[in-house]
Amino acid sequence: MAELRSVDPTTLRINPNNPRRTPVPAAMDEQLLASIKAVGIIQPPCVSEQDGELMIVIGRRRVKAAIAAEMPAIDVLVCDAGEAADAMRAVAENLVRASMTSVDIWRAIERLETQNWDEQAIADALALPLRTVRRLKLLAHLHPAMLDVMAQGRMPNEEHLRTIASATREEQAQVWKKHKPKKGQAEIAWYEIARALAKRRMPASAARFGDDLAKAYGIVWEDDLFAPAGEDSRYTTDVEAFFGAQQEWLQNNLPERGRLLPVDESGRGQLPKKAERVYGKAGKGDLAGHYIDVRSGEVQTIAYRLPEPKKAGKPADGAAGGSGDGDESPLARTRAEVTQKGVAMIGDLRTDALHQALAETPIEDDTLLGLLILAFGGANVSVDSGSDLRSADRQAICRSLTEGGVLTADIDMLRQAARRMLTGVLSCRDNRSQSGPFARVAGETIGASLRLPNMATEAFLSCLSRSALETAAAAESVNIAPRAKDTRARMVKQFAGGVYVYPGALFRLTEEDLANDAAASRNRYVPGAARGGDDDDGEDPDGGLEEDVEAQLDRDGGPATAEDPLADAAD
Repeated sequence: MAELRSVDPTTLRINPNNPRRTPVPAAMDEQLLASIKAVGIIQPPCVSEQDGELMIVIGRRRVKAAIAAEMPAIDVLVCDAGEAADAMRAVAENLVRASMTSVDIWRAIERLETQNWDEQAIADALALPLRTVRRLKLLAHLHPAMLDVMAQGRMPNEEHLRTIASATREEQAQVWKKHKPKKGQAEIAWYEIARALAKRRMPASAARFGDDLAKAYGIVWEDDLFAPAGEDSRYTTDVEAFFGAQQEWLQNNLPERGRLLPVDESGRGQLPKKAERVYGKAGKGDLAGHYIDVRSGEVQTIAYRLPEPKKAGKPADGAAGGSGDGDESPLARTRAEVTQKGVAMIGDLRTDALHQALAETPIEDDTLLGLLILAFGGANVSVDSGSDLRSADRQAICRSLTEGGVLTADIDMLRQAARRMLTGVLSCRDNRSQSGPFARVAGETIGASLRLPNMATEAFLSCLSRSALETAAAAESVNIAPRAKDTRARMVKQFAGGVYVYPGALFRLTEEDLANDAAASRNRYVPGAARGGDDDDGEDPDGGLEEDVEAQLDRDGGPATAEDPLADAAD
């Protein structure tokens, strides 16, 4: 028969056969001590009487914390001695337990607050950081249907939870209606929900302006409860106001030789024409260009120098009088639909959207296999895709799948490795790293076109010819202005806050694309076609590959051997 008895905790003997041999983290002991100081011992430890002493069977950590709290006496439950029973009690008490979910902890915090416990008192009693208590309270901002799913243990990660909780209940309800799991579906695409609710943030740590400008632009800083403690975690979602205040500060604080730089389509500072960037220490006559990074909002600085002005000299023969061929007139050239710069932009935007789709879109295994085949049939397979995945990285991926010389049967590991490998290979960039039409087919297969960003920007629309611009405007019911710049402005205004994708930037191959690719393919594989020369005996059928290799070896000073540590450096 068990007996409840009040004893001095320092008189209790430690069980030498305690099944918990590995110490728990110190933070958990501190949490238990804080709880005991705040509310006392909730469940009395269990002891048994042996040789006139009381030995702890269950609750050694509680006894230890009571001693640390300098409690003169605690209640213990004295049970009948029995070695087998004591051993089972000790194991069961440590093993058979279930921790509370985050949702249950939040609901408990809500109830404690109705009983006049404030955030600081709750944090002290539970030995939790105050930020953790406030972070859990973010669950109060969630759509009830989402909360019910999270209570089942299907929680999003902290980044997704922060994004979701920052949206209004109405916004959450609309997105949940679209993305909620179907009957029998176990996984929830929290990343898709968070992406649909994401709002761009500008961190206070990037702001050069002070409180006066922040107040003038109506900027209200919010605290990011998920950021590491000790950092300035404030942010604002009023991006336009942030950039306005940052730009005004920059204009008012330019140094003597400082210049404001425009930014290009990738968000980098654009130097004046013919200017040379200075990578080392700036000289006395060099200039400092300042611009605001469109991604981070930070003020960036580039040192550069302008070329020496040329001295005026005598004009060359015929320079003033023209060519002398008065009968000839220059041929009128028709401007291409999209400039080279615009083509390059399309390639970059396609590549980013493709890589994002590969990382996030659910892909069936048979489709994934097809994508791999397409990827390694790409025109860029040496492999040069412009990604940071090098030869050693690709080999590391393969090694992770072939431990012990056997291919893993872990399907999740295979899927993740396939996505990483595809991301490192497929590219739509308009340079030597592009994969060709196969990357377009891959992007169309997984819906990467849906991830293309808003292209109704001054930077991109200025790359379109007037006819292409007016065609695009008419297709979107935008009134065409007499001046192209005004038409562009109307397009930008029409899609402010929305997304416009230029039809020529979509991944789907057009009939013209297919015809061009077929022609290019014939030129690549018909001997001599690429060069327009004769097909001599022994010549490489791919159009001069042997000569290209020899020329490369001449430039590099000979072939790299297997013993050469730099043999893979160019991969």
